[in-house]
Amino acid sequence: MTRHQKRLSVPKAWPVERKTETFTAKAGAGPHGEAGVPLVVVLRDVLEYADTAKEAKYAIHHEGVLVNGDTVNDINRPIGMFDIMAFPDREEYYRVFPDEGGRLGLTPIDEDAADSRLGKIDDVTLVPGGQAQLNLHDGSNVLVDEDGYSGNDSVVIDNETKDIVAHFVYEEGALVTAVAGQHAGDIGNVTEINVTPGSTDNTVAVETDDGSFETIEDYVVVIDENFVDDEEAET
Repeated sequence: MTRHQKRLSVPKAWPVERKTETFTAKAGAGPHGEAGVPLVVVLRDVLEYADTAKEAKYAIHHEGVLVNGDTVNDINRPIGMFDIMAFPDREEYYRVFPDEGGRLGLTPIDEDAADSRLGKIDDVTLVPGGQAQLNLHDGSNVLVDEDGYSGNDSVVIDNETKDIVAHFVYEEGALVTAVAGQHAGDIGNVTEINVTPGSTDNTVAVETDDGSFETIEDYVVVIDENFVDDEEAET
């Protein structure tokens, strides 16, 4: 199996130029599915910490890279939406967040904010023993004892203990960000949730500081005020 990916066919969320070269790195097995961006692409094309894959490999082995609190040794480890990237030696911390074009970007955050990550609940399944399994957007899952979680809610997970430390309900009034579509990167409050029959996608209306928009329900994620603060700090 090839270790390379043609640039012209990479997902739209990948932060790479498509016409500069023919190939780029191919993401390895791991979280985020096909949307996951190889770590080497983030180090080389976004942060510009390395010019080649060899230099990126040296960086992760000698300077250290943490993703969601865990040490990473594979330069092709997939990186995706809401991952927390930490470079302790550089004292730099980032949250992976979509920019206005829908491509994955890095938002600088404080060290304290790097202790946990956000996860969108795709669905909830019951498992033997009476627990519920929260299946998250990146392919990971969390077991919980209590009820009250639903698909499209968001949870905040402590990177060290892997425990849920906050829960944001998907409902009218909730603060959300669009992560795909023409409104990717926009932040606002839900004003209406439109449930449509059959296989048609549900839609959601969102009011922002600059107006309003309507998009597919799957394209929005419930967030908290810290995300707004992070965006303001970046600008």
